[in-house]
Amino acid sequence: MNTFKRNWPLHAMVLPAFILLVTFHYLPMFGIVIAFQDYKPWIGIMNSVWVGLDHFRMLFEFEDSQRVIWNTLVIAVIKIFTGLIVPFSFALLLNEVKETLIKRSVQTLVYLPHFLSWVVLGGILVDILSPEYGLVNHFLKALGIEPIFFLGSNDWFRFTIILSDVWKEFGFSTIIFLAALSGINPEMYEASVIDGANRWKQVYYITIPAMLPIAVVVTTLSLGSILNAGFDQIFNLYNPLVYETGDIIDTYVYRVGLIDRNYSFATAVGLFKSVVSFVLIVTSYRLAYKLANYRIF
Repeated sequence: MNTFKRNWPLHAMVLPAFILLVTFHYLPMFGIVIAFQDYKPWIGIMNSVWVGLDHFRMLFEFEDSQRVIWNTLVIAVIKIFTGLIVPFSFALLLNEVKETLIKRSVQTLVYLPHFLSWVVLGGILVDILSPEYGLVNHFLKALGIEPIFFLGSNDWFRFTIILSDVWKEFGFSTIIFLAALSGINPEMYEASVIDGANRWKQVYYITIPAMLPIAVVVTTLSLGSILNAGFDQIFNLYNPLVYETGDIIDTYVYRVGLIDRNYSFATAVGLFKSVVSFVLIVTSYRLAYKLANYRIF
């Protein structure tokens, strides 16, 4: 009680955020029952017919549902892989730059895109990648290559999504690995020089091993978001032409639930994703603790 009296200003400061969390994240969870009903808005949740697991059976029977689950897994897994390899490699290269001004300038330039909204970047990419007047296709025409419809071709859409996501996020993710590099004792490099190790051997035997624990943590924690393939990005870039390879669970739920007004089925799909994501998050934290001794508290 004395502790509460002493810290009540801190509790009061957190109270508005707590109220918002309860209001917009916990109270709406009552609506999960819609997934087990044939929900009709005009008769309400309490009076809608109970259908049990019918919508979940439909989830695994519909070809569209199977396709969006597969698309989500493919896009998310590739994003996790590239989101690890690219910043890891870039941090190694940036660590070799000895000029502090150049190093900080490059670091600042590459992580600035992280702070731009996908609404803004989506508009920019639509213009740049336009098959008619886009800068990229003008360059391809100059090389004698036929224009490519990057955002309207199922052969190119995933590639475009993943590449643009890497460009936007790799600079910010590099900060994590640079922080790990800053913890390396300089005396280890000095000792290796005395032992005759060149720069490549220093990177292989000192730098990379020092970065591996944080790489393991980042990878295992990313498992929890394996069903989050990036709603903001794909929603601002996709169109009906690329539903086959670009439609993911979140965009599918949005379209089925809010546009087609099939609320019960959309809720069932969202609940399925939430349950699987919860299991993956718990598993990833346990793996991070066992493999890298990482814990939240």
